[in-house]
Amino acid sequence: MDRSSDGPAAKPRTISPYFWDSDAFNRILLNNRTAVQATVGSLVSTLLGFPLDSLKSRLQAARTPVTPFLLATNVFREEGIRGFFRGVWIPLLTISIVRTTSFTIYSTTKEQVHRQGFFTQDRLRDVALTGSIAGAASGSSICFGSAPFELVKVRRQLEYAIAQARGVTIAKPPNTMSAVAQIVREKGFFGLYQGFRMHFVRDTLGTSLYFMEYDSFRYLMGRNIRGEQGAPPPWLPIPQSLIPFFCGSVAGVTSWAIIYPADVVKTKIQQRALANEPYRTAWVTFRRLLRGPDGLHPRPMMVGFGRLYRGLGISAIRSCMTHGALWLIFDWVGHWIDRRTEGMPGAGLVPVL
Repeated sequence: MDRSSDGPAAKPRTISPYFWDSDAFNRILLNNRTAVQATVGSLVSTLLGFPLDSLKSRLQAARTPVTPFLLATNVFREEGIRGFFRGVWIPLLTISIVRTTSFTIYSTTKEQVHRQGFFTQDRLRDVALTGSIAGAASGSSICFGSAPFELVKVRRQLEYAIAQARGVTIAKPPNTMSAVAQIVREKGFFGLYQGFRMHFVRDTLGTSLYFMEYDSFRYLMGRNIRGEQGAPPPWLPIPQSLIPFFCGSVAGVTSWAIIYPADVVKTKIQQRALANEPYRTAWVTFRRLLRGPDGLHPRPMMVGFGRLYRGLGISAIRSCMTHGALWLIFDWVGHWIDRRTEGMPGAGLVPVL
């Protein structure tokens, strides 16, 4: 049989490693949906909230009361706009890993709890308890990795206050890597874990409260225990697209307000350790912040509470902005992945979040 008219035989198709394979990319997105959502949301929300986080740390560490506006003016006059972003690279580069790990542990723990048959009823109590357990597991796990980065961030944000406590003058603050090297040189590797116990308490309790509240608010706003979003309730008929922002903002502000004193104590302990000042336990630090250093003449209780909650206004605005943006972008990226992967095997499954 003459095959000459058929032309040359077709060569098997090969895909160059430099060829953009849309199907492979979509499969990566689908298989790593939670990681992609958490990474994008974390990067954007971190950039939005970092200047306010920097002001919050400075307000907590200030030895005398100062208004946020005056502090911001002083920072801008002495350090410029870069002063508000001092130490941003550490959280910006690592927050995606920490947040992705947090969301992954949270989601996996919820799946395990449901698989074991616990808290599977479609009611608020089961939703809240599941979110609390998953949040505690997430917060207690990630703090081992996030504690060194948190310490370095505090060091960079409070560079001038720490130098003043040491009795030295700095013309130009060291960069992030130099700050890490100095901590390790003076304290050793475990010097990066100064203040870890309070960090552990803050992250475990705070993350448990945060996810419990977020899941509870989402349930009240129409999402069932399987993660399917329904219509919002008639008593708060906000657009469905804004539900993640609303729930994230409320959960972020309220949970942060509850654990704020623990964060103040943590920051103060870390500041003293970085300044080579004598160590004080968390209880002693808390008591001095609440009642003052003079045991014979303690400050009024309300004044002490004001000291413990110094910077809360800035922190509340930051939490509202960052956590609202985080969940808004998280859901938006999830819908974008759904549209890209529509029709693929495994697409359309609602994640346990």
